[in-house]
Amino acid sequence: MSDYEHTCMIRGDGGRTIRAILDRICNKWTLLIVATLDQGRLRFGDLHQQVPGISQRMLTLTLRNLERDGLVSRTVHAEVPPRVEYALTATGKSLIPPALALAGWAIEHVPHIEASRTAYESRTAP
Repeated sequence: MSDYEHTCMIRGDGGRTIRAILDRICNKWTLLIVATLDQGRLRFGDLHQQVPGISQRMLTLTLRNLERDGLVSRTVHAEVPPRVEYALTATGKSLIPPALALAGWAIEHVPHIEASRTAYESRTAP
């Protein structure tokens, strides 16, 4: 029995919980936001500027989900206008090492993956 099958049996949910968590963590915006917040606490506007290509709506949705999952904390300062800052929680910070390992794997294997894609496309082209 694999570790995954064992975990699914323990939870008794057929792996739904694990898939839902991995779906959230493996989202491209999640990893970019977490990596950006690893530099420290940021306001929404600063975070939006530092995450290339993300819309304000997607940033808002992703931050809400990360806050809900306990990976990001949101602090509202009673000022006019209100100042809102986001930071990684301890759980969010614990995601940095595996995320860096995954990014390192991707960087290391880019040449092989690109060569495989090119070969595949040349075989399947009409």
